[in-house]
Amino acid sequence: MRPFPTKPDSSESPVLVVGGTGRLGQLLRMTWGQSGRYRWQARQARQAPAQEVFDPLHDDARYAEAARGAGVIFNLAGVVCGDAGALALNEALALAALRAARAAGVSHVFLASSAAVYGRGEAGTDEAIRPNPVSDYGKAKLAMEWAALEDAALLGGPTVCCLRIGNVAGADRLLGAGAGVPRLDTFADGTAPARSYVGPQALAALLGLIFDAAMAGRPIPPVLNVALAGAVGMDDLLAVDGRHWQVCAAPEGTIRTVDLDTTLLARTVGVSEPAVAARIVADLRALVPAPPRGDA
Repeated sequence: MRPFPTKPDSSESPVLVVGGTGRLGQLLRMTWGQSGRYRWQARQARQAPAQEVFDPLHDDARYAEAARGAGVIFNLAGVVCGDAGALALNEALALAALRAARAAGVSHVFLASSAAVYGRGEAGTDEAIRPNPVSDYGKAKLAMEWAALEDAALLGGPTVCCLRIGNVAGADRLLGAGAGVPRLDTFADGTAPARSYVGPQALAALLGLIFDAAMAGRPIPPVLNVALAGAVGMDDLLAVDGRHWQVCAAPEGTIRTVDLDTTLLARTVGVSEPAVAARIVADLRALVPAPPRGDA
């Protein structure tokens, strides 16, 4: 397996990124910088430097116009909390991306899903396992996946890939929470939860490779785990980041481990990197300075 590329890809086929104003989108924008490959969507012009301004749920014509000439639509837009009606917008946003792709002649749509669809993921959670989400968010993301894949199958395209992304350093509640002393659930044996993680720059590199593979005509699976290989302790991440944290008893039902199997990802893009706390934190801090240290 080759290492991650050290420079942004230079493909001339543009990617329309929808929903890039959230925390994850901001990190990706910082990583991809001014690369002309990525066209960013926003709902309002004041959210510049978006290159395209439209409401993906209520402006199909402008959505399709913005997508024209793109090789990929990457839908980051989504809802992470709220009632059932709010969370159902994840499905509506995915279907809007498919409509725009058909109208604009875009062959590939990638949807940002989540490891939350697996629920209590254990070691080696691969894409073939039956999802069993326990949170309303995970259930909504799984419903989004099913609706998009069914829609594409019934109407003959575009190619859809649901990216089940692990925790992204800086976009999460642990390393992205800002100043102060974070609370960390800890089990009775003294261990902290472990999760599949990826740094924002590593994620940007992986996404670029996935998009390249699709536009090169290589097979892209309908669902794909996206993370570094292996799970990393959340306490290890805080320790490497020089942070103190407040130990809290893990509530009943706390998921101990979410460990995404990245074998299929490695086969798809030819890259496999292990999850190492120091590398993940360094990846984030190269973009975003560490917050002031809290007291123990």
